Amino acid sequence: MTTAEKVAAALLKIKAVFLSPDKPFTWASGIKSPIYCDNRLILSDPEARKIVEEAIAETVKAEYSEAEALMGTSTAGIAHAAIAAWILGKPMGYVRGSAKDHGRNNRIEGRCEPGTKVVVIEDLISTAGSCIDVVDALREAGAEVLGVVSIFTYGMKKGLDRLKEANVKNVSLSNLDTLLEVAVAEGYIPESDKARLRKFRDNPSDESWMK
Repeated sequence: MTTAEKVAAALLKIKAVFLSPDKPFTWASGIKSPIYCDNRLILSDPEARKIVEEAIAETVKAEYSEAEALMGTSTAGIAHAAIAAWILGKPMGYVRGSAKDHGRNNRIEGRCEPGTKVVVIEDLISTAGSCIDVVDALREAGAEVLGVVSIFTYGMKKGLDRLKEANVKNVSLSNLDTLLEVAVAEGYIPESDKARLRKFRDNPSDESWMK
């Protein structure tokens, strides 16, 4: 199995990614979704955690060999950044969703000197808004953001367009297309559901996939 397939299989096994096209979930925006993703569950499963964290570390080495530090997104990316940084023997920190309203009013926690070459660690990318916000905060602080390593991405057009516009490179350990192939092969969903799930990914606001 490829790394993407191993990660996808691990996420399905621990139900960090749950596929339910016949009983969709409702996002905060009100959009009906046939997929639910909670990569925090990776931390609770030693086997899945080992697969994912080692894959993050290997991806950083392969794709961002000049990286000097890892910066996690708050809050889901923090633990993954910490574990991968420990494997790599590199510094880490994280970026808050907003600056603290007390103390030094930090938004970036951990040492991040201007010019530091950093890689952002993100658990999930859908529309990429929060990820780009973190990249912008690091750039404003003077860091050189080499790119992002994310655990999983839906591959939504809006997210891909936003990343391109912001000049942000993202390398995901796994993605929806790979996950669907693994899900069918391992009996999580029937072959007929693949097209429905891809139709949702291509246009989340179009609910025709539900029919």
